[in-house]
Amino acid sequence: LMADPDLPNKVAEGRFDDLVAYGGWSTDDHHPGGMRWRGQPTIFHPAPSPFGIPYRSLYSRNVKNLLFAGRNISATHAAMSSTRVMATCAILGQAIGTAAAIAVRHRLLPGGVYQEKVGELKQTLMEDDCYLPWNIREIPALTKSAQLTASEGDPEPLRNGIDRPIGDVDNGWTGRIGSWIQYTFNDIPVRRDSQSTKRRDSQSTKQKVRELRFIFDSDLNRRTPNVPCNYPIHAEPVSVPQTMTRSFRIEALDKNGEWKAIAQENNNYQRLVRIKTDIETSAIRFIPLMTWGLESVHLFAWDVR
Repeated sequence: LMADPDLPNKVAEGRFDDLVAYGGWSTDDHHPGGMRWRGQPTIFHPAPSPFGIPYRSLYSRNVKNLLFAGRNISATHAAMSSTRVMATCAILGQAIGTAAAIAVRHRLLPGGVYQEKVGELKQTLMEDDCYLPWNIREIPALTKSAQLTASEGDPEPLRNGIDRPIGDVDNGWTGRIGSWIQYTFNDIPVRRDSQSTKRRDSQSTKQKVRELRFIFDSDLNRRTPNVPCNYPIHAEPVSVPQTMTRSFRIEALDKNGEWKAIAQENNNYQRLVRIKTDIETSAIRFIPLMTWGLESVHLFAWDVR
């Protein structure tokens, strides 16, 4: 404790090396006497939000091929009073489903995944847009090595490995409809004026691009519940968040130095979007065309592989 004065806070927050899920509910402790208990029915104790949940609490220590999630994980009564809520149970299910797939792929038991593949488990979860507090998603090599530019704003947060706002840090890029973000796979500049899209030089370093990964803004911080538990007659209809990018186009430089459209989406309503491609190019662009309501576009991640 003397060596690291912040250690008690880190322990309380659950910064486990095998953190694969998180909670944020208070310790909502219901009295075991239930409805017959004459005192206060529930005691609320504050808890860190978020706090980490380790993979080691999600598999059995004596039944070697058994994984579990939800309200049967290995936790004390006090911890269970927080981890038992449905949103937390859902991400526990994602964690063990992913762990089971990795176990099958590598012919391991659940404990073997912790011993040998916990890093792969965590990175796979984050690649699938699961938030793991205090962890950073690995960025593909092609994304890291390319030159990243934009017609406006700073696009660098798109490859920082954090795919949502954390505290006061946005971790995203904001631009107007019709603006662009570009990855260039060489050091030769490209003209960006409205008169020409020709290359300044015929030399180029082309790269194979097989997949694009995007994380759009689904307004995670909105006050309205994501999944309402009731629908009053006169309530505003539930719809796609206005922050979500609805329509966008992907362009790539062809062998003549011209921008050519290679993909377009006109009705997107998902936060995580993967697009398979089969091209060789020296530069590729993302151009937002429409949102579900806002005049500006907000994006948390764009990876090229």
